[in-house]
Amino acid sequence: MEPIAKNKIREFRKEKRMKQFTLAQKVGVFQSEISEIETGKRKPSVYLALKIAGILGKNINEIF
Repeated sequence: MEPIAKNKIREFRKEKRMKQFTLAQKVGVFQSEISEIETGKRKPSVYLALKIAGILGKNINEIF
């Protein structure tokens, strides 16, 4: 399967020493959804993308 889009969620999450599970809990989704978004198998909603960016302390344009 071809990735939907390249993103930097994993990179920024690891900079914060945060596990996928922790990020998932903070944004209110399952860990598997974070994994699929990081690998490009799933595209997040605008709302979820904004929540992820906020938790990681980044602008949405820096991530996606």
